[in-house]
Amino acid sequence: MTGKAILLVVMGFTLTLLIVGHKFGNISNQAVDNYVKYQKETVAHNIAISGANIAANAIYMNPTWTTGYSNLPFQDGYLNVNVQIVDADLGLREITSTGTFMGKSSQIKLRIAPSNFSEYAYYSTYERSSPSSTEKIWWTGKDTVWGPFHTQDKLRVANHPAFLGKHTSHKGAIEYYTNKSTDKPTITGIYEPGKNLEIPPQAVENLEAAADDKGFKFENKDTVYLFFDKDTLRYKHKYSDKYLALYLPTAAPNGLIYAKNMVVRLKGTVKGKYTIGCSSSTTSTGKGTIWLDDDIVYNTNPMVDPNSTDLLGIIAENYIWITENAANKNNINIQASVFSEKWGFGAYNHASRPISGDINLLGGIQQNCRQPVGTFGSSGIKSGFTKQYRYDWRLAFMSPPFYPGTGGFRIVSWFE
Repeated sequence: MTGKAILLVVMGFTLTLLIVGHKFGNISNQAVDNYVKYQKETVAHNIAISGANIAANAIYMNPTWTTGYSNLPFQDGYLNVNVQIVDADLGLREITSTGTFMGKSSQIKLRIAPSNFSEYAYYSTYERSSPSSTEKIWWTGKDTVWGPFHTQDKLRVANHPAFLGKHTSHKGAIEYYTNKSTDKPTITGIYEPGKNLEIPPQAVENLEAAADDKGFKFENKDTVYLFFDKDTLRYKHKYSDKYLALYLPTAAPNGLIYAKNMVVRLKGTVKGKYTIGCSSSTTSTGKGTIWLDDDIVYNTNPMVDPNSTDLLGIIAENYIWITENAANKNNINIQASVFSEKWGFGAYNHASRPISGDINLLGGIQQNCRQPVGTFGSSGIKSGFTKQYRYDWRLAFMSPPFYPGTGGFRIVSWFE
């Protein structure tokens, strides 16, 4: 190879190395730029998350708080938070939090709603039929609770009952029927012994204002018979009367139907989202009681169609009884979340009525005092009902209108 050829080869290698080096340099610079951009966006995103959490805590401390934040310095950037009340009746709020850091911005939107008792598959203040009763009602190995569970009482267990909800809690201690190894319950999800969650003392009375606003109120009568005929409510005040009709979307647009100081007799098929409230103005337990005279079910069964929007709350100041009648002699189907402020849900004459089949309940039960639904012996059921309770998982995310609140908030959606 001549000297000229060698020179061309050297120049060629040199030029190639220069080009490759330039490209490597560009790649390296681009990687640094990408890293810096990613770092800025990450910090902006973290600021937005912090703003959302700060705002959520401010609302928890003061439920009326809607002030928000404007250009609040935070982590060498700044945050802006806007709070809007999306639905005043339901207490639904939307928090929009924007974090900004070195020219990069990130936004988070979340919606929060008041937490309420319909989230619980089961709640009780007393695991007995009255505060003064000395009887003990046990959860046994045949019992399984699939949804959230809480009692303010002791959790009394025999032969390994199962609590399989998202969270299980009790204020009192665990009491074993025989001993721990024989009776220890199976608990999955979050377990919170010692938790305190009291039932609100004026839960039913507080419904009246909403009924006077955009709901429907019955009053000045002893009893009202309510028959849900899909989105029409048929009602009468005496058994021998003919039913009158209300078209609920216009008669009670906020979904609340309230019977003031009355007795409610209830049955039918519900289309839409409604709550029945029943109050008493005396210390007697006659008024403020809801009787389930027959099945009360949804027009669209969520067990068949998960997109069902039918939802019912049954809220009584005193008892919610399954009536002892011909319609309830062979099973009763209840699709609702059931709440009793002062007493509980049970089967009337549970010890003397005949064996009556199953209570097929889809929803939840929250009550002050646990009521019996039947009696049992070594050979099985002796009177009343056996329990087939299934939690309606939609209640973890939605609730019947104006259902009694727990005092906290829950996140219903989070957009990033």
